[in-house]
Amino acid sequence: MSASEIQKTRVINELRSFIKKLLQDPKILDQSLEIARHHLGQENQQDVMVRIASDISDTTSVHIPDDPAEHSEADKLFLELLKEVVSEEQALY
Repeated sequence: MSASEIQKTRVINELRSFIKKLLQDPKILDQSLEIARHHLGQENQQDVMVRIASDISDTTSVHIPDDPAEHSEADKLFLELLKEVVSEEQALY
């Protein structure tokens, strides 16, 4: 197996594990979106993704490392998608 195949397998396994956690506790999505709405709606946008990740880790069963350098591909994708969903919601209003 090549290095890129190993990387793809690792990312797929991370995402699979994460999706399983979301299916087991659907409240995670609502809580995460509320946290993202709160932080993305504030004036100070510096380190906003770090604050979102920290609050999600503190209030749900999802753990996202405090240091962005330690975020897995699944962590990054989840945070990016939260930001995208909230931005699209705000654009509707």
